[in-house]
Amino acid sequence: MSAQSQVVSFQGVWIPLVTPFRDGALDLGAVRRLVRHYAAQGVSGFVVCGSTGEASALEEDEQLLALDAALEAAGAVPVIMGLSGASQPRLLRRLAELRSRPLAGVLSAAPAYVRPGQAGAAAHFRALADAAHVPLVLYDIPYRTGTQLDTATLLELAAHPNIVAIKDCGGSLDKTQALIAHGGLQVLAGEDLQGFGTVALGGTGIIAASAHVRADLFVAMFQALQAQQLQVARRLCHALAPVIRLLYAEPNPAPLKALLARQGWLRDEVRPPMMRAATGLALQLEAAAAELDRLYPPADSSA
Repeated sequence: MSAQSQVVSFQGVWIPLVTPFRDGALDLGAVRRLVRHYAAQGVSGFVVCGSTGEASALEEDEQLLALDAALEAAGAVPVIMGLSGASQPRLLRRLAELRSRPLAGVLSAAPAYVRPGQAGAAAHFRALADAAHVPLVLYDIPYRTGTQLDTATLLELAAHPNIVAIKDCGGSLDKTQALIAHGGLQVLAGEDLQGFGTVALGGTGIIAASAHVRADLFVAMFQALQAQQLQVARRLCHALAPVIRLLYAEPNPAPLKALLARQGWLRDEVRPPMMRAATGLALQLEAAAAELDRLYPPADSSA
């Protein structure tokens, strides 16, 4: 693989890829099948080893294996690597290891548990951005990290030439609107039900775990919003909402993996301490996905 990174705009619908397992080990064949499938449905890119990818439960060599499998299958479709943790020296070493991969960017959240404060978080992100050979995408997700990134901190970081975008799970409409209005960062919704609103406000896209289910409809909703076809986009949003809500009824990605397993894409396996979704929820999801297919018949339903 070439070490040259891809120059991309962080817009459209991105899939934060699940990590399939088979008898506890990585199922790299399933990774490749999923990536090829979603690439054919028109997604703008993939995130490997994010929250949905159970990155914190993977060994470092497993993370690289999952990344390489995704890169192999993605072809020209951009791939972002998730890279977060509490040890800045370790993250800097990982950035050096990633230089041989043709990444579109690196997604990183504030150090979990440490709670470094605004100045510490800003300094941490600047250190990563200085060292990265590709653009840094901020991941604002305080309910996982324990660090609330203030609007002022994010706007300060937007001045860094290698910090270009944000996955917005910050939970504040005021902050989302301020970031979009400022224009220094490309803003991608990270909360799936907020994708419609973020893009309608001028955000550049969505990183949505639920886009594993009918990615083509998420792409159609984004394109309708871009074209100012609000009625079309609203109908799609309302149709997708029941599936999205069920996918987060239990901790992500267990419900998603349960549904994908029933659809034949992977085994219904998660890494402990994550637990498999309840059978009742899996059945509800299967019914909701079938209703979505009834409303919007898929062009190709084969797995």
